[in-house]
Amino acid sequence: MKFPRFVRYAIVCSFVLGDFAGLAAQSTAFRAPQYQAIRKQLMHGWGTWDSRNILAQVFLPDDVDLNIAFKQTDWISNDYLNTALIGRSDPEAEQVRPGLHALDGSYSEFALKWKTLDVKVMSAVVGGDNGKGAGTDMVMLIEPVHASSLPIEMLVEAGMLWNHPGSVSRQGDFLQATTKSHVFRIYTTGHPIVDPYAQTATPYLAVDLTQPVGISTGRVRSVAEIRAILSRQRARVVSRANSYGNLSETYLAMESVLAWNTIYEPKYDRMVTTVGRIWNRDYGGYCLFGWDNFFLAYMTSLYSRNLAYANFIEHLRSMTDAGFIPNDDRGNGTKSWDHSQPPVGALMLKEIYKRYPEKWLLEVSFPDLLRWNRWWFQQRMNEGLLSYGSNLAKNPYNAPDTHTKITAGYESGMDDSPMYDGVPFNGQKNTLELQDVGLNSLYIADCKALEEIANLLGRKADAAEIAARREKIQTAMASLWNPGVGFYLNRRTDTHAFSSVVSPTMFYPLTARMVDPSRAEEMVHRHLLNPAEFYGQYMIPSVARNNPEFSRQRYWKGAVWPPLNFLVYLGLRNYGLFSVSSDLAQKSNAMFLNGWRTKGIICENYSAITGAGDDPRLSSDRFHSWGALMGIMSMIEAGKMPAPEAPMPQPVASTP
Repeated sequence: MKFPRFVRYAIVCSFVLGDFAGLAAQSTAFRAPQYQAIRKQLMHGWGTWDSRNILAQVFLPDDVDLNIAFKQTDWISNDYLNTALIGRSDPEAEQVRPGLHALDGSYSEFALKWKTLDVKVMSAVVGGDNGKGAGTDMVMLIEPVHASSLPIEMLVEAGMLWNHPGSVSRQGDFLQATTKSHVFRIYTTGHPIVDPYAQTATPYLAVDLTQPVGISTGRVRSVAEIRAILSRQRARVVSRANSYGNLSETYLAMESVLAWNTIYEPKYDRMVTTVGRIWNRDYGGYCLFGWDNFFLAYMTSLYSRNLAYANFIEHLRSMTDAGFIPNDDRGNGTKSWDHSQPPVGALMLKEIYKRYPEKWLLEVSFPDLLRWNRWWFQQRMNEGLLSYGSNLAKNPYNAPDTHTKITAGYESGMDDSPMYDGVPFNGQKNTLELQDVGLNSLYIADCKALEEIANLLGRKADAAEIAARREKIQTAMASLWNPGVGFYLNRRTDTHAFSSVVSPTMFYPLTARMVDPSRAEEMVHRHLLNPAEFYGQYMIPSVARNNPEFSRQRYWKGAVWPPLNFLVYLGLRNYGLFSVSSDLAQKSNAMFLNGWRTKGIICENYSAITGAGDDPRLSSDRFHSWGALMGIMSMIEAGKMPAPEAPMPQPVASTP
């Protein structure tokens, strides 16, 4: 492709100088006035916003904390539970089975077992939808499922979080929290008892938990009145889901996992959806992951324009000074300064825009995505094609691995995939000695999405620059096609031999829309629909079934991973292979719903042998937000989300 002189000049200048808006050390997209208005709207009302504890209800933006705690007394000791999280692996810890949770915080429910305690906990806002600012009152009901064999006392605590100014006190039989803008009174239906040895540093009410206990703010409410409020708010959530017909259960399960993992993050004063609260705890308060959080931004667009925008823009804030979205960005101040993760940001922005076609989101996001797109070409080129890698970088927290094969594997998002077994890391090149089909295909897809966005924004020189990079990679990709195998194969750059290890990433050329239809048909029929490789009731395994590592199922050695299924699904849709894409969507959704129905789990990965997300062979987080990708494909099939093969529409006027 030959470009006019002015375009060629723009391409050279952009390579040398970089995009002016992208030269800032960090993303500035979050400063957009449209986003600042959205951020304020999101941070209002009661909800399970404290990442550290699902026993807490927090009112934003005042940061008033209403927490429940439990004290069990036996003949010699007291045991105390004042925090709980979903998915703890310690069998002696509390066990939480999450239930329905509205993303706006208007309703939530979960079952809790701990020692002899067995209760159901429900909460609801009073009178409206938090997301629209209605209702400063909230109710909770703590209902014993089975009577405890030992005395159980429940404590209702009040406090102020994150150093927000305010005061809390006990006033007779209620608690009072006072902030600059509100006075909250907290009541309980149980008769308060005296317990001078309660393990709390804030004002509290103590009650015996021998029968259902209600909590309400604003005024005294009976258990019956609280039940009625809970019933109405739960019915609202279910009614909204019922409009999705036979996908109503999928809709509710997806919303629930996303909502339970949506938190207020105080370091940057923001609302974000995370992969899981235990990850947040272990990583210093929050953790945003490279490709995970782009998928989460896309999925939350099914439910909330504002939260989808917030998730996308706040993830861009993770960008490093070097110009890439890191593998992880942690609350403790660390980042993976030496490696990125697969480039899916522009793809997901394009899909969010198709649902909410507002131009400003593209305008504020484009400079960061362009900078990242350039980074791959500048930092990961390996003999004409891209390879995953790891750079020499600062390491102020003494991470045990940096600039190694391990961190290069982390950049792929498929950490210990058999694709990388035996492949050396070249410290001079900063890459694995492997030209990666998946990476190059996703890069082409990223380029195409960015080209569309650039053209829609009228940035013709940028579009031409991106097209030049895309065409170079796309032309070089032809050398990875193996006609005897009928597949694009990874190729070693140390031996120049094709790798025999195949994974679902070999279908990503379909996601990139870079192969002719006859070749696409060959790839799908020879490999995806081949029971010896990828086809089956539980699909798609992360390595072919005939690979010796498949039977291990642990982590990326054979398990079914939601992002792989989703990205391959997008490719099938691109080529009109709708019977195959429908089959994949149905099987993915079945695995997703089975775990939710039977155990309340939504998993990081699933067994390709049993379909279970808690198969003992797996290494799988049992409540992981990107597990909802297993359900989103059925939403696309039903027309509830924009078709990935559809073009970007012209923008509409932004809404407040």
